[in-house]
Amino acid sequence: MSKEKANEKLFLGKRLNKFFVGMASAFDFVKRFFVEVWLPPYEFKEFIRQCYQIGYNSLPLISLTGFIVGIVFTNQSRPSLSEFGATSWLPALISIAVVRAMGPLVTALIAAGKVGSSIGAEIGSMKVTEQIDAMEVSATNPFKFLVVSRVLASTFMIPILVMYTDFVALIGSFINVNQNELVSLSTFFVQVFDALSFLDITSSILKSLVFGFTIGIVGCYKGYNSTKGTEGVGKAANAAVVMAMFLIFIEELLALQITNFFRQL
Repeated sequence: MSKEKANEKLFLGKRLNKFFVGMASAFDFVKRFFVEVWLPPYEFKEFIRQCYQIGYNSLPLISLTGFIVGIVFTNQSRPSLSEFGATSWLPALISIAVVRAMGPLVTALIAAGKVGSSIGAEIGSMKVTEQIDAMEVSATNPFKFLVVSRVLASTFMIPILVMYTDFVALIGSFINVNQNELVSLSTFFVQVFDALSFLDITSSILKSLVFGFTIGIVGCYKGYNSTKGTEGVGKAANAAVVMAMFLIFIEELLALQITNFFRQL
């Protein structure tokens, strides 16, 4: 075997070994969360503070994005429906698209960028400055205080943000429809809720819970395992965003397949 092939094989072996070690470490981290979440002490104050940070502080960005999504998607859908004289179906089309897919996905992606990076950077900076080690010395459980509270807060708040995004997007859509088709508010929302089913709302909420958990656990894991000083903090924040978005798209695809299966029953 030539030296180049030997080096290539060694490189691939190291990459595979690093990948599987990382998978095992992530599995242990998630398993530890599900163990710690049931054990006292319960950090209610930190949980409430994180809910405020994740939920309330995200409202301006979520509001603007949801409103724009509603208006843009309505404008993009009108020409296609007008070719068949079916612009009256706009409220039903927008409601299905927003509640089933766009609302949860857009909210989760924004939260992954804003919340995931914040969690990764905050915990990462505490890790590299040895604040986590100091918490352990002072008989405080840093995993409970830092990780469990943030993951629970993101899991709890993302579905609420998704419902808010859906509402804001529908308001934006109504303003557009009202200006062009002169549809009243009551007529618009009657058509919106007639088009939705219990499965649509349930699947949207369940997806949002999974998205919230993913954003929280990925941000905490990347921050909790960051190294190499301030450079590691930046890498942890960036990796938290990229990995969370990647997993959200995969979960959206799986959720779509599962929902379609139940819809065909």
